[in-house]
Amino acid sequence: MEDLIKALTIFLKYLDRPDAYCPTHCEYDELWIMEVDPNDVSDKDHSDLLELGFHVDEDDECYKSFRFGSA
Repeated sequence: MEDLIKALTIFLKYLDRPDAYCPTHCEYDELWIMEVDPNDVSDKDHSDLLELGFHVDEDDECYKSFRFGSA
């Protein structure tokens, strides 16, 4: 749980809309972060997110995690 909170804290810095109603989405055992543009994320934060279990999906242009999206 602590790693998820760390990752969400990083994502919070990059939210396009801080008041986003639905910033996440779960589908097929993946947690998607919908409101963060991976191109805006610093190299350091990107590296930290990889260590925390999030990767960039180039096709959907968002971060995803199998670690936090599966049951």
